[in-house]
Amino acid sequence: MIKVLTYGTFDLLHHGHIRLLERAKALGDHLTVAVSTDEFNLGKGKVCAYPYEERACIVAAIKYVDAVIPETTWEQKIKDVQEHNIDIFVIGDDWAGKFDFLKEYCEVVYLPRTEGVSTTQTKNALANLKSKKE
Repeated sequence: MIKVLTYGTFDLLHHGHIRLLERAKALGDHLTVAVSTDEFNLGKGKVCAYPYEERACIVAAIKYVDAVIPETTWEQKIKDVQEHNIDIFVIGDDWAGKFDFLKEYCEVVYLPRTEGVSTTQTKNALANLKSKKE
């Protein structure tokens, strides 16, 4: 069995997220997704529309996902790879090179982002709509 692992915040879920999860799952037999906790996101300066528990529940319901774990620190990746017997670590290519240190433990794959969509774009569009109504 080939086990795959990816990480993300997965706030305001969109088709780019789904495509990433679909492509990640296609690389193996089992996909584990580490969803960033609210506390971890605050440390990165991110505030989510949905709390961790709801984001984790949404991600767990996606047909490509076999397991969800919390992401609480930057440093946990090696431990997660080892504890979950991960063969392939997958992340968007906007992170290219940043996780090459994991190549000592598993294969590392950087997948191209879905063009024209991001959570930041969605949040900005919603803010613009709100400001136009006011």
